[in-house]
Amino acid sequence: MTALIQTLDTPDGPFTILADERQRVLVSGWTDDVEAILGRLPARVRPDAVRDAETEAAGAVGAYYAGDVTAIDGVAVAQTGTALQLAGWAALRGIAPGEPLTYTGFAARLGNPQAVRAAASICARNAPALFVPCHRVLRTDGSLGGFAWGLPVKESLLARERAAR
Repeated sequence: MTALIQTLDTPDGPFTILADERQRVLVSGWTDDVEAILGRLPARVRPDAVRDAETEAAGAVGAYYAGDVTAIDGVAVAQTGTALQLAGWAALRGIAPGEPLTYTGFAARLGNPQAVRAAASICARNAPALFVPCHRVLRTDGSLGGFAWGLPVKESLLARERAAR
């Protein structure tokens, strides 16, 4: 497979989208480092080649940063994982902007409020950041917790979404 790659300037820094030939986002994140983007994918599903191209998802990123925080909701993604991971990533897409969940609340959505570590692991392995909004999951005490692209980016995204409510 040849994947499409596009890097955009955002208020949170460069944002790179890697999409398949069907325009489904495979990986995205706040970097212009292609190797960092590819490294978020399991080796078995990495593309054979990457070419610079415009992605359909770029428009949603622009709209999101312009204030339409729901613009990312309809962007198609392609993820490979266990049944629990796939269910978790689908559940993440159901978290409304400006209404973050705790890891415990996220685990409860997955049917097991005690599975906080599993919930955190699902967030940590989420490759199409922003489009599958793992940034909307917080520690039980309301603190940010972790984020692959850095806590300042997570904080900025959450603030943007709170302000848009």
